[in-house]
Amino acid sequence: MPVIVNLLLGLLFGVGLIVSGMANPAKVLNFLDVFGTWDPSLAFVMGGAVLVAFIGFRFVLARGRPVFDTAFHLPTKRDIDNPLVLGAALFGIGWGLGGFCPGPAFASLGVGATGTYVFVPAMLVGMWAARRVGR
Repeated sequence: MPVIVNLLLGLLFGVGLIVSGMANPAKVLNFLDVFGTWDPSLAFVMGGAVLVAFIGFRFVLARGRPVFDTAFHLPTKRDIDNPLVLGAALFGIGWGLGGFCPGPAFASLGVGATGTYVFVPAMLVGMWAARRVGR
Protein backbone atom coordinates (compact mmCIF):
# COMPACT_ATOMS: atom_id res chain seq x y z
CA MET A 1 0.00 0.00 0.00
CA PRO A 2 2.74 2.58 0.80
CA VAL A 3 4.23 2.10 -2.69
CA ILE A 4 0.92 2.97 -4.33
CA VAL A 5 0.46 6.00 -2.07
CA ASN A 6 4.00 7.18 -2.86
CA LEU A 7 3.43 6.67 -6.58
CA LEU A 8 0.21 8.68 -6.51
CA LEU A 9 1.81 11.46 -4.46
CA GLY A 10 4.77 11.54 -6.85
CA LEU A 11 2.44 11.81 -9.83
CA LEU A 12 0.53 14.62 -8.11
CA PHE A 13 3.83 16.40 -7.40
CA GLY A 14 4.90 16.00 -11.05
CA VAL A 15 1.60 17.39 -12.33
CA GLY A 16 2.01 20.33 -9.96
CA LEU A 17 5.51 21.00 -11.31
CA ILE A 18 4.23 20.97 -14.88
CA VAL A 19 1.16 23.12 -14.20
CA SER A 20 3.19 25.67 -12.20
CA GLY A 21 5.78 26.09 -14.95
CA MET A 22 8.66 24.68 -12.89
CA ALA A 23 9.21 22.02 -15.56
CA ASN A 24 9.58 24.63 -18.31
CA PRO A 25 13.32 25.40 -18.61
CA ALA A 26 12.71 28.68 -20.47
CA LYS A 27 10.49 29.92 -17.62
CA VAL A 28 13.05 28.82 -15.02
CA LEU A 29 15.91 30.50 -16.87
CA ASN A 30 13.86 33.71 -17.12
CA PHE A 31 13.27 33.50 -13.36
CA LEU A 32 17.02 33.19 -12.79
CA ASP A 33 17.83 36.08 -15.17
CA VAL A 34 17.29 38.84 -12.60
CA PHE A 35 18.99 41.56 -14.67
CA GLY A 36 17.49 40.54 -18.02
CA THR A 37 14.11 39.05 -18.86
CA TRP A 38 13.23 38.33 -15.22
CA ASP A 39 9.95 36.47 -14.65
CA PRO A 40 9.04 36.61 -10.93
CA SER A 41 6.08 34.22 -11.22
CA LEU A 42 8.09 31.21 -9.99
CA ALA A 43 8.86 33.09 -6.78
CA PHE A 44 5.15 32.87 -6.00
CA VAL A 45 5.16 29.14 -6.79
CA MET A 46 8.15 28.59 -4.51
CA GLY A 47 6.68 30.81 -1.79
CA GLY A 48 3.42 28.88 -1.90
CA ALA A 49 5.30 25.58 -1.72
CA VAL A 50 7.32 26.77 1.28
CA LEU A 51 4.15 27.90 3.06
CA VAL A 52 2.34 24.61 2.42
CA ALA A 53 5.40 22.61 3.49
CA PHE A 54 5.85 24.70 6.65
CA ILE A 55 2.25 24.14 7.72
CA GLY A 56 2.25 20.50 6.61
CA PHE A 57 5.42 19.68 8.55
CA ARG A 58 3.91 21.18 11.69
CA PHE A 59 0.87 18.88 11.41
CA VAL A 60 2.81 15.77 10.42
CA LEU A 61 5.58 16.10 13.02
CA ALA A 62 2.98 16.61 15.75
CA ARG A 63 2.02 12.95 15.22
CA GLY A 64 3.89 10.29 17.13
CA ARG A 65 5.02 8.51 13.98
CA PRO A 66 4.40 8.44 10.23
CA VAL A 67 1.35 6.62 8.87
CA PHE A 68 3.37 4.01 6.94
CA ASP A 69 6.56 3.74 9.03
CA THR A 70 7.63 3.25 12.63
CA ALA A 71 9.59 6.51 12.99
CA PHE A 72 10.38 9.78 11.22
CA HIS A 73 13.72 9.80 9.39
CA LEU A 74 14.86 13.42 9.57
CA PRO A 75 18.33 14.74 8.81
CA THR A 76 20.43 15.45 11.90
CA LYS A 77 23.53 17.01 10.33
CA ARG A 78 23.45 20.81 10.57
CA ASP A 79 27.01 21.92 9.86
CA ILE A 80 28.02 23.69 6.66
CA ASP A 81 31.01 21.88 5.20
CA ASN A 82 32.88 21.80 1.89
CA PRO A 83 30.82 18.97 0.34
CA LEU A 84 27.61 20.89 1.08
CA VAL A 85 28.95 24.13 -0.44
CA LEU A 86 30.37 22.31 -3.47
CA GLY A 87 27.14 20.36 -3.98
CA ALA A 88 25.03 23.52 -3.72
CA ALA A 89 27.30 25.30 -6.21
CA LEU A 90 27.12 22.39 -8.68
CA PHE A 91 23.35 22.21 -8.25
CA GLY A 92 23.05 25.95 -8.94
CA ILE A 93 25.31 25.77 -11.98
CA GLY A 94 23.32 22.86 -13.39
CA TRP A 95 20.03 24.63 -12.68
CA GLY A 96 21.27 27.81 -14.34
CA LEU A 97 22.66 26.06 -17.40
CA GLY A 98 19.91 23.51 -17.96
CA GLY A 99 16.87 25.20 -16.45
CA PHE A 100 16.04 21.98 -14.58
CA CYS A 101 16.45 20.62 -11.11
CA PRO A 102 15.83 16.90 -10.40
CA GLY A 103 12.06 16.89 -9.77
CA PRO A 104 11.06 19.02 -12.76
CA ALA A 105 13.55 17.17 -14.97
CA PHE A 106 11.86 13.84 -14.27
CA ALA A 107 8.42 15.43 -14.70
CA SER A 108 9.53 16.86 -18.06
CA LEU A 109 10.46 13.37 -19.27
CA GLY A 110 6.76 12.55 -19.07
CA VAL A 111 5.82 15.38 -21.43
CA GLY A 112 8.64 14.67 -23.87
CA ALA A 113 10.74 17.81 -23.32
CA THR A 114 13.80 17.17 -25.50
CA GLY A 115 16.34 18.84 -23.21
CA THR A 116 15.59 16.32 -20.51
CA TYR A 117 16.93 13.48 -22.65
CA VAL A 118 20.40 15.00 -22.19
CA PHE A 119 19.94 16.54 -18.75
CA VAL A 120 18.52 13.53 -16.86
CA PRO A 121 21.27 11.06 -17.88
CA ALA A 122 23.91 13.69 -17.04
CA MET A 123 22.21 14.31 -13.70
CA LEU A 124 22.14 10.58 -12.92
CA VAL A 125 25.84 10.24 -13.78
CA GLY A 126 26.54 13.22 -11.50
CA MET A 127 24.57 11.62 -8.66
CA TRP A 128 26.44 8.35 -9.15
CA ALA A 129 29.81 10.17 -9.23
CA ALA A 130 28.94 12.13 -6.08
CA ARG A 131 28.22 8.88 -4.22
CA ARG A 132 31.48 7.34 -5.45
CA VAL A 133 33.57 10.39 -4.46
CA GLY A 134 31.73 10.84 -1.16
CA ARG A 135 32.68 7.41 0.22
